[in-house]
Amino acid sequence: MKNIKYFLEFLLTIISFAIFKILGPTLASNLSGKIFEKIGPLFRSREIIEANIKKAIPNIESKDIKNISKLMWNNYGRIFAEYIFIKDFRSGRLASKIKIEGIEILENLKYSDKQAVFISGHLSNFELMAMYLEKSGIKLSAVYRPLNNVFLNPIMEKIREKYICKNQIKKGIGGLKKLINLKKKNFSTALMIDQRVSEGILSNFFNHKALTTTIPAQLVKKFNVPIIPVYIERINGLDFKITIKKPILFSTETSIQKITDELNLILEAMILAKPEQWIWSHNRWK
Repeated sequence: MKNIKYFLEFLLTIISFAIFKILGPTLASNLSGKIFEKIGPLFRSREIIEANIKKAIPNIESKDIKNISKLMWNNYGRIFAEYIFIKDFRSGRLASKIKIEGIEILENLKYSDKQAVFISGHLSNFELMAMYLEKSGIKLSAVYRPLNNVFLNPIMEKIREKYICKNQIKKGIGGLKKLINLKKKNFSTALMIDQRVSEGILSNFFNHKALTTTIPAQLVKKFNVPIIPVYIERINGLDFKITIKKPILFSTETSIQKITDELNLILEAMILAKPEQWIWSHNRWK
């Protein structure tokens, strides 16, 4: 039964991508955003979304929760449509839509022939982070979680490898070995730190314990590399701004717990800046 569901999702995605390609990026993004506003709440629990928002913003009013939820689904829909245009964001007609703040940090890293760990969350169109970093000349590997849909996942992996980041690292023990090998070859690493992971540790996230990845902390301790937070925001429609924050230098003597806690605080600030652009539908504190 699950495979039938996955296959139907696969067919719907392929048909949608074909239609989006015909419509063009602006109309496709706008339309998909509106569609997701309507259908998103049918597939994800409204109660979970509201509870998550209240954990992060305890005194928020009901009307603001509804607005954040609506705009979140709109952003989700836009991301879905924009996958088919990732190539254009990288080196085509949409490349100029991405503005960068802190590009000098990337230039310093690149020309000093050093490496770093870039962290962010599932904000705005989060795929643009690794895409831009690799495009800018950073030797990069990107950690990702494969889709559960066995029919759709190969297509998404192909898109990621071809247009986002060539060196894709699957989450898990096997992927960690590949990641370490690339670090030894002076590759930087990009990853999202906001997903729930079974192999993580409990860390405060909006004053509630949440299982959090320790990969950045482990890489700091093993390779003595800086952490560089990256904030991605949708300014309007297809216009984005990527802010490269100043590198954070943790001592290798700092505990994995402390590093992880500090990174969660940074993530919280990113989310609160534009909460409607973060994905609240996952049961992050389960």
